[in-house]
Amino acid sequence: MHYNQSEKYEIIRLVEASDLGVIRTLRQLKINKSTFYKWYSQYSRYGYDGLAKRKVKRQTNWNRISDTDRDKVVEIALEKPELSSRELAWHITDNYKYYISESSVYRILKANGLITIPAFRIMSAADSFYDKTTAINQMWQTDFTYFKILGWGWYYLSTILDDFSRYIIHWELCSTMKADDVMQTVERAMQKTGLSEKNPPKLLSDNGACYISKDLAEYLDDWNIKHVRGRPLHPQTQGKIERYHRSMKNVVKLDNYFSPEQLEFKMNEFVHFYNNERYHESLQNLTPADVYFGRAQRILKHRKIVKLKTLNDRKNLNQKIQVTL
Repeated sequence: MHYNQSEKYEIIRLVEASDLGVIRTLRQLKINKSTFYKWYSQYSRYGYDGLAKRKVKRQTNWNRISDTDRDKVVEIALEKPELSSRELAWHITDNYKYYISESSVYRILKANGLITIPAFRIMSAADSFYDKTTAINQMWQTDFTYFKILGWGWYYLSTILDDFSRYIIHWELCSTMKADDVMQTVERAMQKTGLSEKNPPKLLSDNGACYISKDLAEYLDDWNIKHVRGRPLHPQTQGKIERYHRSMKNVVKLDNYFSPEQLEFKMNEFVHFYNNERYHESLQNLTPADVYFGRAQRILKHRKIVKLKTLNDRKNLNQKIQVTL
């Protein structure tokens, strides 16, 4: 099977994010080990461009990005060091009404010493089921993760994430990790969304003790919620909420917390950022809120308009430069 540039990149990202090990993950994906390492070698040396089937040709002269715009990209990158080259490209498109491709941003940042290729990491599971959701509130993913609060001990974060949009619907900071905590999280998520037993979502969880309890089963049955439990060690189960937990901990765990209130304040900040500001590659570089609240098509349409205008302006500018030379 032949893979295009973006598919190779997605496979590399998936393997980097899998805690099954490289060999087992590639076996699940039915990809030859030597093929994968060839891709990864090219990616490590040349970045995204290295995954193209043929050597990437330089942009034709009409589409050359001006030095002023290159300097502006570097300036914005220094103002937003937390953004990757991909996120920066769409941040510029959405906020500065100027289109620039992800690969162009990558090359500009690399030329200015602002890109470092991360070390190879093997972490958590993949992103989705083969039978994907097609609308919001069809299925929610839920899971616990834990934090240690100095002087208080361990606290547990219970979260509901919408599978289609990745939007965090509700979270609870709990002192225990019991079925009652799951029920409270689900109930408040149902209240926030206005769903009822007439139009309930599916609920996807792992096989932890709180999720297989009789009390939870009866509670979900009352709501008419179908409970789906992922297969252990399978790379396409709860990948979305596990990836969310990893992204969240990379930020939230940078600080120490001395009370539950401090941690809750930080979590509120991060969830707002994650839902409303963070661009997700799997969502066509939109935010979860854009997808969850139905803004996706309007934003994508506007981006096309910005792209066409930018390319036309760039072409006219470069043609004028050619005439004067």
